[in-house]
Amino acid sequence: MNTLLTFKHLDTPDEVRSAYPVMQELRPHLTSADTFAEQVQRQRGEAYRLLGAFDGERLLGLAGYRRMTNLIYGPFVYVDDLVVAADNKRGGVGSCLLGEVRRIARDAGCAQFVLDTGLHMALAQRFYFRNGLLAKGMHFRQALDMTEEAGQ
Repeated sequence: MNTLLTFKHLDTPDEVRSAYPVMQELRPHLTSADTFAEQVQRQRGEAYRLLGAFDGERLLGLAGYRRMTNLIYGPFVYVDDLVVAADNKRGGVGSCLLGEVRRIARDAGCAQFVLDTGLHMALAQRFYFRNGLLAKGMHFRQALDMTEEAGQ
């Protein structure tokens, strides 16, 4: 990365809305900048932070993360979202964002840094390995049909 990046948390609704085009590259199901800003606001109640990587005024990438505590890791930082604008892939922005969130985690006294990626995302997996993250388990999930519960 030749450019000196600056990092800034996006805290206001306007800042979050302005980041929508970049986040939509990772989360295409997000339907509008307003919906995105509303979701980020809800997630803030669960300690979510949205960090932007900037070259001057230009947003190059985002990392959404939260500080959590559980019985497995103790205090840790979980990365929900990591995305680099399509025209900046392979420029080192993703590694810089991970490094900055890792620094934030250390400064907060966290001993672990955790994220998930899909099994189908071989390029992302290689990127995470190159950045010092190791696969330590599998993530399982089940979609819950809310209508099933309501009908009982």
